[in-house]
Amino acid sequence: MISWRDGVVRAVRGSWAGAVELEVDLDRPAGDRSSVRALAYTALVGEPEVGYRVTLTVSALVRGLGTGGYAMVVALPDRLPADPPPGPGHVVKARYTPLQPMLLGVDEQESPWHERMRDADDVGGLAVVVADLHSALPAVIAGVRAAGGDRKVAYVMTDGGALPLAFSRSVAQLREAGWLAATITAGQAFGGDHEAVNVHTALLAARHVVDADVVVVTQGPGNLGTGTRWGFSGVAAGEAVNAAAALGGRPVAALRVSQADPRDRHRGVSHHSTTAYGRVALGRADVVVPVADGELWTRVHEQAAGLCEPVGRHRLVEVPVTGLRAALEDSPVRLSTMGRGLEEDEAAFIASAAAGAHAATLTT
Repeated sequence: MISWRDGVVRAVRGSWAGAVELEVDLDRPAGDRSSVRALAYTALVGEPEVGYRVTLTVSALVRGLGTGGYAMVVALPDRLPADPPPGPGHVVKARYTPLQPMLLGVDEQESPWHERMRDADDVGGLAVVVADLHSALPAVIAGVRAAGGDRKVAYVMTDGGALPLAFSRSVAQLREAGWLAATITAGQAFGGDHEAVNVHTALLAARHVVDADVVVVTQGPGNLGTGTRWGFSGVAAGEAVNAAAALGGRPVAALRVSQADPRDRHRGVSHHSTTAYGRVALGRADVVVPVADGELWTRVHEQAAGLCEPVGRHRLVEVPVTGLRAALEDSPVRLSTMGRGLEEDEAAFIASAAAGAHAATLTT
């Protein structure tokens, strides 16, 4: 069910590409709140200003969900945006929801890349790093950069988490810093530089349109989990490995690792990784393990070896951690995973950076 509220914009707290963060005074409280942080996607609802009336949904906020800790602006009822000018594109995303956008798909007939994409059937050995959580993205790119060289990195955002790419401040900051060359939104996700129908066409676009050297595939912010073996949105990481392998890419499996998560199923290598890569991924992937001293990394190595050996198709790759911490500290994005930063859960980011460093060695 959806909880609705009306309110008035008290302040504009900040903005980044495609999104504006607001402080809104509510007409009636939401739980114990009379004012809320709210997020408006400008391409969908227009540009809110102080004093504007807004209509909000507050369901995730009232439930106290972490990434969902915003009220979402549904409309500026007194100032609806103008109709967009006529243009090409008939790909509808967030389909059959009230705010479904109509977009130009990278491979559809009206696209300038249609001819290039029409016969595209492989990605020619493209290095594809697959990760479970969106928070891995800046860490993977830090690892790519730590390897040296000037590699073009593209991000494919799947639809397991947030659907609008604009929700991710990390992506906006990575673009501004020049760490990320292009974004492609796949499935029901939208708002990238290019729109793709699925992960397969997103990878083909990364190769044939963007000319990327390394691609990172992961869901947007806000993963969903139920505490069960199969009930989590990161299962799609295994499907992304399959897509990369089917198209002749080089899948690199970034392990979800934690030294600080209080839940035993996520300590060392998370059960999300063992399920996605051990049960779902049928294509061959390089499973990357950082080489470092300590009980945690010994456990991670044993878990990763156990993930590879029984399956028989994955390859265990050991990557030294030298230089990775410094590369992570240089990130233009504040590193945070499940509310923990680099100091609280260094292992999570080192594991992702190691996957990026390895992917960099696969580029031609």
